Amino acid sequence: MTEPAGTAAPASASAPAASPAASPAAAASAEPPLLVRREGAITRITMNRPRAINAFNREMADAMCAALAEAARDGSTAVLLDGAGERGFCGGGDVKLLSSDPVVGLEFLRREYEADYAVGSSPVPVVGIMHGITMGGGIGLTGHAALRVVTETSVLAMPEVRIGIAPDVGGHLLLARAPGRLGELLAITAGSMTAGDAIALGFADRLVPSERIAALADRLASGESPARVVEGLASTPPAAPLAAAREWFDPIAEAALGDAGSVMADPAAAAVRLLAELEASDRAEARAAAETARGMNPVSIAVTLAQLARTRALGLDLAAVLGDDLRVLGRMIGHPNFVEGVRAQLVDKDSSPRWTPARVEDVDAAEVAAILDPRDLPGERPLVLG
Repeated sequence: MTEPAGTAAPASASAPAASPAASPAAAASAEPPLLVRREGAITRITMNRPRAINAFNREMADAMCAALAEAARDGSTAVLLDGAGERGFCGGGDVKLLSSDPVVGLEFLRREYEADYAVGSSPVPVVGIMHGITMGGGIGLTGHAALRVVTETSVLAMPEVRIGIAPDVGGHLLLARAPGRLGELLAITAGSMTAGDAIALGFADRLVPSERIAALADRLASGESPARVVEGLASTPPAAPLAAAREWFDPIAEAALGDAGSVMADPAAAAVRLLAELEASDRAEARAAAETARGMNPVSIAVTLAQLARTRALGLDLAAVLGDDLRVLGRMIGHPNFVEGVRAQLVDKDSSPRWTPARVEDVDAAEVAAILDPRDLPGERPLVLG
């Protein structure tokens, strides 16, 4: 649910309307952070914090849930979900809130996951437009939609291990379903995907060029079938360079990780084996991946590998994965590593986090096991969906 660095304060939905003499910036601040309107046959929902790459907050999550419920009642034939501005659909969730106030942050996570589930379970098909930067919480909203559209500008990522937590918003469900072991590669390196990668790895369905998005909206509003509209406007996706990494990464990961049971039994040891195999490889790409992973939070890497293994082994659905996410993130956001990750990436922006421990070899297996415990501990309130 990574929020981009340098984001602006949330726009207030309760701000007074701008006067005719107000500046453009003042007028923009008067708009709600989530725009919901009926356009012909559809409901259109637009993330509206462009200065913050539409970073998702509690107010937006509440409005998203309400808008999707209303679309299911009012006869809308589709929901079009997009983002304001040229920079991207959504750069992530409000991680600064999580690091500064874990109690309030946990309630935001709960509502965010409810919004993700509302998108994924909507009886009205949701068409998500992942233009530009779509990271963390942005993938939670669009990655579970009925029709997931990328454009030539799309850059997708689940970079949570970079800030000391683990992929959430149902993202590790998508990672677990990626071909071969590419989910592990993407997760431990906080890697990014092009439009072609996103389609090849199962994070998106079709590429629609940005100049055709307006036509897509118009045709949906006219009542045409969402699937027919998207298919009719889609173009052949570009190459998927990340997908080609299966050639060298899959054999290494299979040898190091083994089956799901082995990873789940001792995720920290599995992480050590994977990095050792990558570093010992004669492939430069493998050694580079290990070097990148060494900069991520070691505990996060172990937790993430276990989450992917558990999701695959048990065949978890979106509701179950989001329930896991709330337990795991609730236990990680109060850890000093998360505060340090946010400091390094979003506050001081020195990109030099001081992790505890600093190496995956020193990760405490008992600490990882406590984070991953699937039981609700005293004081924890489960996420009930559906």
